[in-house]
Amino acid sequence: MRRPERVPAKGTERENLREKGQFWTPDWTADAMVEYALSGGSDHLFDPAVGTGAFLRAAKRIGGESLNLMGTEMYPDVLHQALYNGLSETDLRAVDVRDFVIEPPSGPFKAIVANPPYIRHHRLSAQTKSELRGIAVDSVGSALDGRAGLHIYFLIRALRALDSGGRLAFIMPSDTCEGVFSPTLWNWITDNYRLDAVVTFAPAASPFPGVDTNPMVFMIANETPREEFQWAKCHTPIANGLRDWINSGFENAGTTLEVQKRSLSEGLSTGLSRPQRASHKDVFTLGEVAHVVRGIATGANKYFFLTAKRADSLQLSREFLIPAVGRTRDVPGSTVDCDTINDLESKNRPTLLFSPDGRPLEEFPSSVREYLLEGESGGIHLQSLISTRRPWYKMETRTPPPILFAYLGRRNARFIRNLAGVVPLTGFLCVYPNQDAPDFIERLWDVLQEPETIANLSYVGKSYGSGAIKVEPRALEKLLLPFNGALATFDCNRQAQQAKML
Repeated sequence: MRRPERVPAKGTERENLREKGQFWTPDWTADAMVEYALSGGSDHLFDPAVGTGAFLRAAKRIGGESLNLMGTEMYPDVLHQALYNGLSETDLRAVDVRDFVIEPPSGPFKAIVANPPYIRHHRLSAQTKSELRGIAVDSVGSALDGRAGLHIYFLIRALRALDSGGRLAFIMPSDTCEGVFSPTLWNWITDNYRLDAVVTFAPAASPFPGVDTNPMVFMIANETPREEFQWAKCHTPIANGLRDWINSGFENAGTTLEVQKRSLSEGLSTGLSRPQRASHKDVFTLGEVAHVVRGIATGANKYFFLTAKRADSLQLSREFLIPAVGRTRDVPGSTVDCDTINDLESKNRPTLLFSPDGRPLEEFPSSVREYLLEGESGGIHLQSLISTRRPWYKMETRTPPPILFAYLGRRNARFIRNLAGVVPLTGFLCVYPNQDAPDFIERLWDVLQEPETIANLSYVGKSYGSGAIKVEPRALEKLLLPFNGALATFDCNRQAQQAKML
């Protein structure tokens, strides 16, 4: 192999990395993972996604030159970079260029370490998804939800290739234990393998800074399952902190790790990406006092979500315009009121949702009819979501919710009091209290602002890079609310209902 020149991944090259799902593992993380994998006494290390060779280099540092290096990699050009980064052709002689998931090599292997390609489901072809479904059925016993990315199948294949008594360390995104498919996956894993440790990372210690994912390390042995595992959070990326903890048999955490010994049943129930939480009594879930739905999906915000100036220039009747908010950063505080909307209009930001009903086209006022015809001439009606509507221009509706929840973007997830009577687009969720009484809504609002409530969001949301989370409607309804007397009336009603049931 010819030693290549290294080119920084920017622009289109960064997108190429995303297409391949490639984000390279730093040495301090690779060393710790290899330390665990080799702790079972293996004379080899297998990496199913070699990439630029981070784990093979770590294996040479930890296991010495006599250790057999093995692996697979789909992209020959990436293996060329491994030569640049310090591996030799001899080091790579047992690395096959092949698709590990679709064409796995014969095993078994005693020590497996990987940072599998993080390729999300929407980047996979229908044929690939069909093949992956078959792999899950053959291995786990049932198909996984279609939103499972390729990295999940790397883990399944690797576990199936793990020799008796062997050790596996995988660094994976947190959706591995937060996705819809996760219960099925982890029930299979923990029924058949021993989960030794889970390592999470504070944003400041992330192995992949600047990447929109929350990484975790899973350490699993092909041994008899047990009822406890070690859970750690790494706060500082110190070279040997994580490795020393593993080397001590998970006994000496030092100053860089927060460690909890947890029961497996609790960990699976709470979520492996989340710390154990204290037992909770006298609490509600949000779903007991409110229901949650997503904001309006227009299918084409540029067409349907208008500035006041644009709506005036089109002479659209106010009958078909609804005050709305679209981006979470357009609502910087904890309330949206008339001043918020006026400020947005002064900045020429969209604040009006064009919301036609389902009447025939010829029954609209002429200005509305002309705008709809303009949309058709531009192909708006052919866009995927819009094309499913009958007629295409009929906008879905929402009653303005008293409370919004901002769940997307880089800003902290938060609840927002809707004093302007706006409807939200999909950057927000709608929270509708079960009681319409103003004092009940205000008391619920007070509870939603409690620091404990905000902290509990991490137990129901999906986590991403830099501490960002995303909470879907049904998950938000599971949010625990602290009982502080604000909802005492509702609590009395709940107790009365429970008494009747008894």
